[in-house]
Amino acid sequence: MRITESTPGAPCWAEHGSADPRAAQAFYGELFGWRPEPDPRAEAGGYTVMVLGEDPVAAVSPLAAPERPTAWTVVLATADADATAATAKAAGGATLTAPVDVFDEGRFALLADPAGAAFSVWQPGAFRGAALIGDPGSLGWIELATRDVPGALEFYPRLFGWSVSPGESYTQWGLDGRDFGGVLDMGEQFPADLPPYWMPYFAVADVDLSAARAVGLGAEAVLPPTDVPDGPRLAVLRDPLGAVFGIYLADASG
Repeated sequence: MRITESTPGAPCWAEHGSADPRAAQAFYGELFGWRPEPDPRAEAGGYTVMVLGEDPVAAVSPLAAPERPTAWTVVLATADADATAATAKAAGGATLTAPVDVFDEGRFALLADPAGAAFSVWQPGAFRGAALIGDPGSLGWIELATRDVPGALEFYPRLFGWSVSPGESYTQWGLDGRDFGGVLDMGEQFPADLPPYWMPYFAVADVDLSAARAVGLGAEAVLPPTDVPDGPRLAVLRDPLGAVFGIYLADASG
């Protein structure tokens, strides 16, 4: 689906913070067909937009601090980054990076929910975010893994106005009648020392082929290709640098 305008509260971007940006660019370029377009400005610090065809779909960036792990960050659109950060704090969350202008591209903040799961918000300026959502090779779903599902179901709707669709084992987030993500309870299958986190899922035309390609490029299959009841076929992977992400079968009907 082509994105022509920003929708506050909707996923709009995903950033790979990497200890080895060139390795990340090579891996995802081979896997999804992305092409790197580095920002030439010295102040951008090596920030690189990944392009599919002519469409920006994600980014790879050096780590903001050397102690941070290589990981994907989910980015959500907002009409007012400062107001969203203030609402998050009032609801028990935290501001990890205070709202700041990024050239004339937009305004950014890195926040955390009350359980500690980090996410970014983006107030668009000249740059809106991903030009494609849900097409093969683009971001299509986001998932929160947390040990405090009730807290998440209170926090995020307050922050973004999301709808909540509970299921037997999985609750989905929605906006304007369209589901775009979910929340997963971190049960005993998760290591006790693993903190809550957000994870992006990228749409693909063939989950099995894409998962095999990723493993051939050095990734680990955390969850091999699996059919989800009442859901798409999907897989969860850990890239060669340690960042976890998902892939799922794109909806051919659009």
